[in-house]
Amino acid sequence: MPYQTFSPADVAPAPPQTWSNIKLHSNGHFHVAGIAASGDSMYEQARNTFTTIRRLIEAAGGCMDDIMTMQIFVTNLDENTEVWRARREFFTGDFPCSTLIQAQRVGSPKVYPPHRIEINCSGYIGGSR
Repeated sequence: MPYQTFSPADVAPAPPQTWSNIKLHSNGHFHVAGIAASGDSMYEQARNTFTTIRRLIEAAGGCMDDIMTMQIFVTNLDENTEVWRARREFFTGDFPCSTLIQAQRVGSPKVYPPHRIEINCSGYIGGSR
């Protein structure tokens, strides 16, 4: 099988027959689905989202610096500095190529407080070494 999915014990798995949180190709290329996390502020939600992404990539054998591209969806572009503040805590090398997009809603409509940020990304396991 050319693709594998991973679900670390501390990350909620995707609901059956909906999506995969992470897919890893046998060549080391990975994709992480749109991930959102709870928190009271944009900074907390961004930090919690990056934490979940890190856990998924580490379960696949990689690290955050293996991310090559990242798409960040936020509900308020004016809070971008809080996203960048959280992001700086998770990368040690060159930062990934990135896009920041404002969307009316992100994440699950059933959580409170509502999600303010959702991130998807891709890269290569071992690409930062």
